[in-house]
Amino acid sequence: MNKKAAIYCRLSEEDSNKTYHYEESESIQNQKLLLKEYAEKHNYQIYKIYSDENYSGLDKKRPAFCEMIQCAQKGAFDIVLCKTQSRFTRDIEIFEKYVHELFPLWGIRFISVVDNVDTNQKGNKKARQINALVNEWYCEDLSENIKMVLKRKMAEGQFVGAFACYGYQKSVKDRHKLVIDEQAAKVVKQIFDLCLKGYSCRKIADNLTKQGIITPTMYKRVKGIAFQNPNVKQYQNDAKWSYNTVKKILKNECYIGNLVQGKEKKINYKQKKRVLVPRKECIVIEGSHEAIINKSEFYKVQEILNKRNHMK
Repeated sequence: MNKKAAIYCRLSEEDSNKTYHYEESESIQNQKLLLKEYAEKHNYQIYKIYSDENYSGLDKKRPAFCEMIQCAQKGAFDIVLCKTQSRFTRDIEIFEKYVHELFPLWGIRFISVVDNVDTNQKGNKKARQINALVNEWYCEDLSENIKMVLKRKMAEGQFVGAFACYGYQKSVKDRHKLVIDEQAAKVVKQIFDLCLKGYSCRKIADNLTKQGIITPTMYKRVKGIAFQNPNVKQYQNDAKWSYNTVKKILKNECYIGNLVQGKEKKINYKQKKRVLVPRKECIVIEGSHEAIINKSEFYKVQEILNKRNHMK
C-alpha cells in the first residue's frame, strides 16, 4: 500500500513577485511541481497540497499550515513533503514541536527535498536542528535590517506607512510623499472648526454621521483601498463616526505638516503585538508636507482638549 504524503508550500510576502493578487506565484508553482515529481518518483500517494502564500515562516496561524497539522493529528497521511525545511517554518520552537516531538508520536515522516532532511535518517537530527537555528537567525537579521532601512527613510522625511492618514493620499509621483486629498481635507477642516465652536468630540461625530459623511474607514474602501480598521470590531458599524475617530483626527500633527513616524514597535521579531513608543523616541519631521490646518488653530484645539480632560 502506497504511503500518503501531504505537500506543503509557502512563500513570504517579501519574496513574492506576483503582479496581481489572484495569481499564484511562480515560486509556489515550482514548489508544487518539484514535490509532485518527488512523490511520484517515490510512489507516494498525494493526500493533499497545502499552500500558504504571503505568510511569514514565523507565523504560527498560517491557514493551510494549521489545516495540515489538524489532518496530521488525525492520521490522514504518513509523510509531510516540503521543498526546504524553512518552507515548513522558520521558528525553531515550532520545528522542534512538530518534526521532533509530535510527528514521531503521530507516525509521520518529515521530508524536505532540497536540503535532504528526512526524519527516517536519525543521524541527521543535529543537522536539522542547526538548520532550524540558522533559519530563525535569518528572520532576526532580516527584521533588524528592515528596521534600519525604515528608520533611515523616516529620518529622511519619507512616509513609510501602508496608508496615508485621512485627509491625505500618497503622491502618484512619489509614494513616500503625502499630498492633500481635497475631498477628505474639507471634512478635516470642518472637524477642527466645530471643535473651535465648542462642539465635543461626541457631538462632532454625531453631526458628521447625520450629514451622511462617510467615515475614514469607509472612505478608504470607496477609494478602492483594502483597509481594515484594527480598532473597529467586526460587529461594530464602521459607517458611523465615533468619539475616538474624531479625537484621533484632532490630535494628529500630520494636519499641520508634521510627519510623526515610529509611534509603535514590535516587542520582538517573533511577535505581531505592537506597543506605543514615547513621543521623544518617535521620528518627527516638521514641515514635511502641505498643512491642512494652520498651527494656531491646531494648538487652540489642543488646549480645548486638554481642558476637557482636566474637567473629567
